[in-house]
Amino acid sequence: MLVTSGQISPLSGSGQTAAPGTVIMRGVPHPLHRSSVPAAAADRATPAPGAAIRYGHADTPLGAVRLSRDDVGLTGLAFTDRSRGGRPGPTWRRDEASLEPVRRQLREYFEGERTQFELELHLLGSPFQVAVWSALRAIPFGESTSYGMIATRIGRPTAVRAVGAANGRNPVAIVVPCHRVIGADGTLTGYGGGLDRKAWLLDHERSRRQPALAI
Repeated sequence: MLVTSGQISPLSGSGQTAAPGTVIMRGVPHPLHRSSVPAAAADRATPAPGAAIRYGHADTPLGAVRLSRDDVGLTGLAFTDRSRGGRPGPTWRRDEASLEPVRRQLREYFEGERTQFELELHLLGSPFQVAVWSALRAIPFGESTSYGMIATRIGRPTAVRAVGAANGRNPVAIVVPCHRVIGADGTLTGYGGGLDRKAWLLDHERSRRQPALAI
């Protein structure tokens, strides 16, 4: 079964405060994005101090990832061998069951049965970061674009470096496909999970992309 569209599946166990299928990206400065916060703390950034964050893990062909969510949706997905996938926040609660829908869709993605994630997201960032992350979600499966194109798409054509920084701060890897952004000359450039993983993800998607039907 190739899943490319359909009814959005809410995360189970949430005290839903948003309609099914809602992607909530709050355009407000995140307290942990302030320049006064040490980089190490920012790498452990989680939405909204005091929020009830639940976390769990999933195994993938590229290594283990840590998942986190609140009562609205998925707040984080990061490889555990990278800084953002390290130890959870002090108030987080482990809850593997509530993250099973994420694990299932990740399995389907890596098995080549899914090209579009159907998960509720709750992403917090500055208005600029939110705009970049929204643009990332519009990049089709199996395709790639450049930082310059993203900058143009969000109406900030001269902010290419800032787009790269926001891309690097994407809190939900794979689901928000920052790996689909490459350099203008076609080079892979950076990726928070490592360039080997970025290359693997791009190859994986391109090999499973369905060709357009001739009319």
